[in-house]
Amino acid sequence: HVQLVESGGGSVQAGGSLRLSCTAPLYRWVGWFRQAPGKEREGVAAAYRGGFSTYYADSVKGRFTISRDNAKNTVYLQMNSLKPEDTAMYYCAADLPAGGSWSRWDEYNYWGQGTQVTVS
Repeated sequence: HVQLVESGGGSVQAGGSLRLSCTAPLYRWVGWFRQAPGKEREGVAAAYRGGFSTYYADSVKGRFTISRDNAKNTVYLQMNSLKPEDTAMYYCAADLPAGGSWSRWDEYNYWGQGTQVTVS
């Protein structure tokens, strides 16, 4: 059983920053997703092979950065210039099968429990 654990969520004012962390084994693909009340889960960012390639949703490009510390088995999501529309539960996901789409939440095999981000 693989367990992913997120941390770092909280409440922040618009324009502020937060850094989310996720402990995850060394899977080739690791992603961050978010889900706001009444909305579908959406892909925010993903990293392939420890950050060799990174991918972002258009809505967060230039504001969010995904990175990985392989020595700590930890993936980070640095979120800057936060907006109220970034408010959501954020989830870490890992292990995307070959040929999968990084932004498809239903294609990842492992998930964390989520951490809440609230921007006011």
